Amino acid sequence: MSILTNLIGKQVNVKLAGDKSFEGILTDEGQNILVLYNGQEYYYIPLIHIISISNVTGDKIVNSIEDSIMKEMNVISYRNILTNVKRNFVEISVKSNLTFHGYILNILSDYLVFYSPVFKTMYLSLAHLKWLRLYNQNRNPYNLTKESFPDDLMNGPMSHSLESQLKKIEGKIIVIDGGSDSMKIGLLNKVDNSLIELVQASGEINYLRLSHIKSIHVP
Repeated sequence: MSILTNLIGKQVNVKLAGDKSFEGILTDEGQNILVLYNGQEYYYIPLIHIISISNVTGDKIVNSIEDSIMKEMNVISYRNILTNVKRNFVEISVKSNLTFHGYILNILSDYLVFYSPVFKTMYLSLAHLKWLRLYNQNRNPYNLTKESFPDDLMNGPMSHSLESQLKKIEGKIIVIDGGSDSMKIGLLNKVDNSLIELVQASGEINYLRLSHIKSIHVP
């Protein structure tokens, strides 16, 4: 029995790293993840990114009459959650101000393959996944029609590790962490020993630690 068991069914405030917080009913908890219902939707939050959980009083959130996807699992874990929502419309946060909307296509050892209508195929680091929200499956991202999506979203086999997968795209322009930092946009020259050698528009070379990278896509 977890020390969080006595909070199941109660309204709590969950504070995450990066000053992000959620308030809702703690409906489930597993080996390394908990589920929060905020009155409208379920949020799936890895424990590793949680700073604190506290019981709160005030306006009572009405619990959902629909169970979370955890009710269908024998073993509740972060990886099982991701597996169960593959090819479902989700929102994923990889840092406090960076979220992506789309579909999980594959889950590998340290990253997942994600399809976004905006960024197309992306690689998201599992270590940096802050929370996940499962949308109503009668909705599509940006109200796009099914015909707007490729018939086969997967584009060839994926390597087991993110570093190995990035070696396959050496020589291509990549955008790291959504592209908000110009230092993280450039030509992927080389990947070696958890370091990325990135050539920027000016020709200058920047070296980035792979462990700090949250998302990558090829424009």
